[in-house]
Amino acid sequence: MKGAPFHRRKETKLVVRYLIATFLVVIFVFPIYWLFAISFKTPGEIFAVPPVWYPKSIQFNNYAVLFKDGDAKTVGNSLVLSSVSTFFAMIFGTVAAYSLARFKTGGENLGVWIISQRMMPPVAIAFPIFLFYVWLGWVDTYIGLIILYTAFSLPYVIWMMRGYIEEIPLELEESALIDGCNRWEVLWRVVFPMARSGLFATAVFTFVFSWNDFLFALVLTRTEVTTYTVQVTHYFGGQSNFWSKIAAMSVLGTIPVFITVATLQRYLVRGISMGAVKG
Repeated sequence: MKGAPFHRRKETKLVVRYLIATFLVVIFVFPIYWLFAISFKTPGEIFAVPPVWYPKSIQFNNYAVLFKDGDAKTVGNSLVLSSVSTFFAMIFGTVAAYSLARFKTGGENLGVWIISQRMMPPVAIAFPIFLFYVWLGWVDTYIGLIILYTAFSLPYVIWMMRGYIEEIPLELEESALIDGCNRWEVLWRVVFPMARSGLFATAVFTFVFSWNDFLFALVLTRTEVTTYTVQVTHYFGGQSNFWSKIAAMSVLGTIPVFITVATLQRYLVRGISMGAVKG
């Protein structure tokens, strides 16, 4: 190697890098492939030894069982809870962030105090919230989880949106005010369009945070608004695990997030690069 030409050594290093990158991609992607493959396999293929690396024929019985038993409804519950809570968190959080960015509400340290609330371990307050919800009669209700997810998402939304709004030139808002707009019109006609990428990026992450919640959904739901993250745990038993249902339900739970991220990808990338680091 010592006497090899420079371009030969450069090509060798490039090949080694590609091999390492390919190996890592295979390692990380294989569990996802295996999850999808199991969801289309028959019971015989799932428990076959040696393992069947791909389903011999695509069959949707595992998914049909979920819809027949009503388990797929839990994905709809997660979708409703995450979507509605994200909608309210984005509205209230953006207005609060505008107040912090433009009027310095609460001084310079209020924003740090707000984001510090997001760092609190959820398990530390799960029991007090459960007792409070029992008193209110909000256990296993949509309104209970929507309010909780909205409250927990607000610190993140406020922190992120404050960074995006501070990037908007103040002169644009002043021009709108001179033209006769009030503050709400400035927010709607100037701030929202200018911070559109940040809004979508923050909304996607807020949606994913609520979508992936397991602890509060486990503590505060019973049968009516059970989410898919809780439903998946019902398939793990002491004697056996229902791998076909676990795989099919996991795939169903992945689809809405995948569609959301794929649809808003261009806003997501632009929003992260625009203000996430500053926020």
